[in-house]
Amino acid sequence: MTDASARATSPDASPPSSGSNTHAHTDSDAARLAALGYTSEFKRDMSLWANFSLGFTYLSPVVGVYTLFASSLATAGPPLVWSFLIAGTGQLLVALVFSEVVAQFPVAGGVYPWARRLWGRTWGWLTGWVYLLALMSTIAAVSYGAGPYVAALLGVEPSTATTVWCALGLLLLATVINLGGTKVLSAAAVFGFAAELLGALAVGGWLLLTHRYHGLGVVFDRFGAGDGGSYTDAFLAAGLIAVFLFFGFEACGDVAEEVPNPGRQIPKSMRRTIYVGGAAAIGVSLALVMSIKDIGAVVSGDDKDPVAAVLHDAFGPAGARVVIGVVLISFLSCVLSLQAAASRLTYSFARDRMIVGSRLLATVSDRLRVPPYALLLAAALPGVIIVGASALSEGALTKIISFSSIGIYLAFQMVVLAALRARLRGWRPSGDFRLGRWGLAVNIGALVYGVAAIVNICWGRTPDAAWYDNYLVLLSAVVVLAAGGLYLLLARPHLHGDAPSGDATADRATAGDGGLA
Repeated sequence: MTDASARATSPDASPPSSGSNTHAHTDSDAARLAALGYTSEFKRDMSLWANFSLGFTYLSPVVGVYTLFASSLATAGPPLVWSFLIAGTGQLLVALVFSEVVAQFPVAGGVYPWARRLWGRTWGWLTGWVYLLALMSTIAAVSYGAGPYVAALLGVEPSTATTVWCALGLLLLATVINLGGTKVLSAAAVFGFAAELLGALAVGGWLLLTHRYHGLGVVFDRFGAGDGGSYTDAFLAAGLIAVFLFFGFEACGDVAEEVPNPGRQIPKSMRRTIYVGGAAAIGVSLALVMSIKDIGAVVSGDDKDPVAAVLHDAFGPAGARVVIGVVLISFLSCVLSLQAAASRLTYSFARDRMIVGSRLLATVSDRLRVPPYALLLAAALPGVIIVGASALSEGALTKIISFSSIGIYLAFQMVVLAALRARLRGWRPSGDFRLGRWGLAVNIGALVYGVAAIVNICWGRTPDAAWYDNYLVLLSAVVVLAAGGLYLLLARPHLHGDAPSGDATADRATAGDGGLA
């Protein structure tokens, strides 16, 4: 394995001017990375479109909508569509903060090295810990969510057992593809993006042209949702569909060492992921809402699977299978992107010797230029979560999704908070993407949105259940943070290695750990 500890004199040294050809860009990118303290073992084979496709398929509007549409519609009725605009705007602010950070620190692993640079080793380690577990849980959630669609495509009677087996099969297939290398991942991401977007447009267009029962005004009609209680509570609960959808843009930065000219390209990919993914999600949701003949039956609980019913009525048995096949391509592409992000984060952790088994997990295949053992971990741990959650809880999917969302949002806000702290201490972003005078306002807005979203995700909404079940999401977040804190206290992994940290702030003399060692 190449020594990843090559150091340069200044962590913020500017990269040499890149030329007009790929070789010049490669030399410039290598020099920039060396100035940040690393020598990359990856190949920069991922184009701008492939990087955007990675973020899009991770965000995956089809996966996000099809996984939670039925429960969200039953909870809040058609106005649930407005939650996409709220979450999309909030997460765009987060993406803009991330864009400034990745432009200055284009290092593999995403939120972990960003938090480490902005604040220090301890904060960086804890951020990476939370994000890694959340990513593993998200991989499990998407795989588990695909289970019923796999069963439907195969004509198998849906049950917990078949869902688990189908989910594990999808996870295995994604792992095999990911082990093919960056070029294979890029090709799969672009194909997944094209299939998902074209499929969403085709299905949505056909539904609106041939199977529409309502006009746009339906998004203002609750159809009795929330009656007997607070509709605000119902709307916020249904908003989990948008909360679960609007992340994935950070995956564009997780593979920063595989993208040419990452300081310019990755911020573009992040913004496009939000714009295109959000528009597709809203379009798919509107098409489904307007195509359900009896929305009241969904709200009352009489129709528990409105998506399958709409697809079957609009396309017939054969056509519905084709649509389900396209949906499964979206699920597979999403798992691929999630695994890629999780493996690069694991690799980044291991390269800095921050995790047990670092020597093995930081190994990069000489032939394929991917971290095979980190990828295998990103298959094994989600597999355990799938089997364990299905055995312990009837509402396994919702619980996994809720924990995944809270973990991702916590990690995001740890970076946003670190960026705000660094900005107030004198950090001035110096990468190719800068917000200028709007930076502080955007940073504060991103933090306010993120904290509000975290509170919404954790809020107990099943008062009839046992207290630990009602607040299972909050408890799981506390357990993850407590376990990470205990590990930090006992093993002190953040003190291993000598990778740069805390160097975003202006006070270079005392920036070694940002005061958190």
